[in-house]
Amino acid sequence: MASRRPLIDKEGEVRELTAKDLAATVPFSALPDAEREMLSSLRRRGPQRSPRKVPVSIRLSADVAEGLRATGAGWQRRADEALRSWLRRNGSRKSAISSRSRRRRAA
Repeated sequence: MASRRPLIDKEGEVRELTAKDLAATVPFSALPDAEREMLSSLRRRGPQRSPRKVPVSIRLSADVAEGLRATGAGWQRRADEALRSWLRRNGSRKSAISSRSRRRRAA
């Protein structure tokens, strides 16, 4: 077993698995009890605490998308906050939007 190639290279990238790698795998139930307990005790993500966000696909100008991404990690959250702020300043037009949607569906 010690002669097997490591799964991760020096940069931390996982290499492509080979048929030989797959043949060496064992089912979870075949692991020693201590190892199964350790793996079972690993924390999993709990329920989300704040309201869920809805995945949406929108088309943005290339410069806007680049500018948002250039602000670094958390750019989607900041874009969400900017849109929320704009809605607060400009008033929510939810009722007008809802009635427009109902008319389209009826047509």
